[in-house]
Amino acid sequence: MSTWLFDLGNTRLKCAPLRDDGSIGEVVAIAHDDAGAWLDALPTGEVACIASVASDARRVELLDALCARFARLHRVRTEAALGPLRIAYAESAHLGVDRFLAMLGLCGAHAALVVGVGTALTVDLLDAAGRHRGGRIAPSPQLMREVLHARAAQLPAAGGEYAEFADDTDHALASGCEGAALALVERSLCAAHDLLGETPSLHLHGGGAETLRARLPAHAWTPEAVLLGLARWHVLRIA
Repeated sequence: MSTWLFDLGNTRLKCAPLRDDGSIGEVVAIAHDDAGAWLDALPTGEVACIASVASDARRVELLDALCARFARLHRVRTEAALGPLRIAYAESAHLGVDRFLAMLGLCGAHAALVVGVGTALTVDLLDAAGRHRGGRIAPSPQLMREVLHARAAQLPAAGGEYAEFADDTDHALASGCEGAALALVERSLCAAHDLLGETPSLHLHGGGAETLRARLPAHAWTPEAVLLGLARWHVLRIA
């Protein structure tokens, strides 16, 4: 029986087959658009597990298309507790399913700071027992640039190189927006050490994380964190 995992974000869909040993196969990334052509690239199989943080309209498009390609669909939602993971939110529905799954996929025997960089920048702290100790949400560097450009069109929405003290506006924008993200992660690591008495391992994922990696402390790069969480969800809930 073939099972596929689907992670529908705000700009693209990532999907991968689930192997018999619980690992994920080759990941396919598909940018979605209003024309609907992206749906033609969907795979077929028996079981589909879907997590979505996209708009309701985009999610319905995907579910309708998958109904014609799969015998069973499972839409994944945030849960208060699953496996070793215990989330901090009193209302589990308030925690995005992408954050929930990234933590589920990465929680283990060690404390971890899980940072995702997409449309938003999210930071979540897990202790060694799998308890979620809370998190933060901020605009990603790219979103900061886009918002600044929308409010002041003379400020470019992209471009520039990072510098500690930039010598032109393009570079200053890149440095300020990326620097804000770096500072948030570094501050979170310090606060996590104060809370737990140890420095957690840093785990990074998300399409916008690449530009930050060179200036962050030692970390694990796990771009498929949400799909790994979906695989673990399937083992705990379906297998």
